[in-house]
Amino acid sequence: MIERILRGMAGFFILLSLVLAYYVSPGWLWFTAFVALNLFQSAFTNWCPAMWVLKKCGVSQGCCTKEK
Repeated sequence: MIERILRGMAGFFILLSLVLAYYVSPGWLWFTAFVALNLFQSAFTNWCPAMWVLKKCGVSQGCCTKEK
C-alpha cells in the first residue's frame, strides 16, 4: 500500500512542479529536481522522508518495504 502512495505522491509532485514552472516561475524546477533526487536515493536505501511520514500516519506497509 505504501509503495503505491509513494509513487502517486512523487508523480503528483513532479507534475505539479512542472505546471508551476510553466505558469509561475522556472524556479519550481528545483522542486522537480528535489523529488527526482529523493526517488534516486530511495532506490538504493529503500527509505525516503515521505515513507516516514506515511508510517507515522498509520498507512500499512507492503511486502517490499517491511523492515527486516
